[in-house]
Amino acid sequence: MRRVLAITVAVVAALTVAAGCDSGTPDAPTAVPKSPTAAPSVSAGPSAPTSTGVPPATSTSPPTPAPIRKLKVGAKGADVLALQNRLTELGYWNGTADGKFGGATQQAVYALQKAAGTGRDGVVGPKTRKILDKGVRPKAKSTSGRAVEIDLKRQLLMLVDNGEITQIFNTSTGSNEYYEQEGETFLADTPSGKFRVSRQIDGWRHAPLGLLWRPKYFNGGIAVHGATSVPPYAASHGCARVSISAMNWLWKNDALPLKTKVWVY
Repeated sequence: MRRVLAITVAVVAALTVAAGCDSGTPDAPTAVPKSPTAAPSVSAGPSAPTSTGVPPATSTSPPTPAPIRKLKVGAKGADVLALQNRLTELGYWNGTADGKFGGATQQAVYALQKAAGTGRDGVVGPKTRKILDKGVRPKAKSTSGRAVEIDLKRQLLMLVDNGEITQIFNTSTGSNEYYEQEGETFLADTPSGKFRVSRQIDGWRHAPLGLLWRPKYFNGGIAVHGATSVPPYAASHGCARVSISAMNWLWKNDALPLKTKVWVY
């Protein structure tokens, strides 16, 4: 009888030890009893070995990285700041880098996309990131002194010093469509040629065809001027539009003084 009692005690002790081991999934949370009187669960015992006697290997594959987000107007963060710094490094004017994707950054992305000859949507996706990585920049035609070059095909306005492009802007020139004014029909074109800045107005010019901000005239009534709308395509009556902030920068830095060469091609 004593021997049977000893065997019974040994079995109970073995069951108690098994119940104290972690038999759940390694990452599963520990279960909490509903009340102090809840009975602990008892393990049925160790799992049967596999046919090879070796436990299954745990996967060690790294987690899939999150996709890089597209950057567009309204985006904020370190990736936007990095984009702005890269644009500045390449010469695409986008104001002060502040980590906020606003109108100035969109204008710079337009210019970058135009220089590369890709779609002009102002959004930084995979294709535009590759353009940034390659460091795509347009090439100047003038070789000496300060010049403003306006590329009609790519719709770019560039500041050039001794053959080196220092700043690149998105611009919108003549739409090449006909319009009527005072009963006459005119073509909204920006003639090509070599000119010079001949006069300027430091403020709004209420012209017959609209408002011009701080215009720099180089060919009669055709000027480089600031505008509230500068799309990534030709849309003006003949002038070369840039953003209001870009025009303010050009004035502040005296980048287009009188007699500056203006090459349109």
